[in-house]
Amino acid sequence: MAIAVLSDIHGVLPALDAVLAEPDVAAAERIVLTGDIASGPQPVEVLERLASLGDRVVWVRGNAERELVDLARDKGHDRALPIDRYAAAQLTPDHVALIDNLPHPVTLDVDGFGRVLFCHGTPRDDDEVVLVDTRMAKWTEALADVPDDVRTIVCGHTHMPFARLVDRRLVVNAGSLGMPYGSVGAQWAHLADGAVALRRTTYDIEAARAAIRAAGTFPDIDEWTDEYLYSRNSDFEALAAFGPRDGR
Repeated sequence: MAIAVLSDIHGVLPALDAVLAEPDVAAAERIVLTGDIASGPQPVEVLERLASLGDRVVWVRGNAERELVDLARDKGHDRALPIDRYAAAQLTPDHVALIDNLPHPVTLDVDGFGRVLFCHGTPRDDDEVVLVDTRMAKWTEALADVPDDVRTIVCGHTHMPFARLVDRRLVVNAGSLGMPYGSVGAQWAHLADGAVALRRTTYDIEAARAAIRAAGTFPDIDEWTDEYLYSRNSDFEALAAFGPRDGR
């Protein structure tokens, strides 16, 4: 079994389509989505593209799914970003029901790895922040309830890919397809035969920006796509912004 892990798509269909066209993704037995799937400029298109792939896709809830459900049900508007309010307004009741029922976390048996736990933030909390340089005491706390036979954990949430050991466990962050920090291109991960590869798929950013602009009505879309598709935020800046949230 080979697994392609796609995280933090954030409603960017061109990034998703570019990754789905990768041979290793096309050949993967499972495509695992580790949350924050639709909160962005093309939520309906992304959800429907993924749903069309059927049972190959394993869906895992992110914090953005909870927030979109609340927004679609007229809750939390005062705290939401404009792009999230826009995304929630596009969803039909069927889309809301889909993302409202997603599990977190999900554990799968993967050849060469054994049981692998897939989550968004951490196994215990889809909005918890852990980073490549998070102190070991925090990692120990965040993974305390993970069963001993789970030796690999794959997450997302912070939009920066990494793979590191945490007390003999392998922890992988797949990065972000739609809002990557630190490099231009759609970030994802591939698990096969006991090996993890952090991958990045390049695509035509200007063509993607034009397609997103033509498909929607979000008023600040050019500013949004310039910032996130061109990865204007570096990993250094993102680590500095997220760092206080891991309790350092």
